[in-house]
Amino acid sequence: MTVRYIVNVEAAIVHDERYLMIVRGAAEAHAPGTLSLPGGKVENAGVAASILEETLRREIREEAAVEIEDELVYIESKSFIADDSDQVIDIVFLCRYRSGEPAPMEPEEVAALSWMTADDVLRHPKTPLWTHQSIELAERRRLGLGW
Repeated sequence: MTVRYIVNVEAAIVHDERYLMIVRGAAEAHAPGTLSLPGGKVENAGVAASILEETLRREIREEAAVEIEDELVYIESKSFIADDSDQVIDIVFLCRYRSGEPAPMEPEEVAALSWMTADDVLRHPKTPLWTHQSIELAERRRLGLGW
């Protein structure tokens, strides 16, 4: 049996030592109501260069109305089975905020947005284990880069 994966990208967007976090909308198929990094699925890629990076930029614009700097730093990749039984490969990048006023552009997907310190995210009761892990890794990398 051939297994097909959904490819998902997420952004640990940092600005003034805080991360832009979203609360997933109640209608989301996977982990509704949890604290998450912005991002989304690679869609109809066809033949494309820099597909992960371009997907990430598009998803951030669509979900949060912000732009990020050009430099993206790889943090981690993982696989999981979503609540709807889809098999997912998830790639997380660290990036810096460039511009825009964060706002939930698609309320069914993003219920709320806020800038949070890594400690705030790690202590938040709605932070799932996988987001906790991504923030820990992103924070270590951010500090190492001097961001």
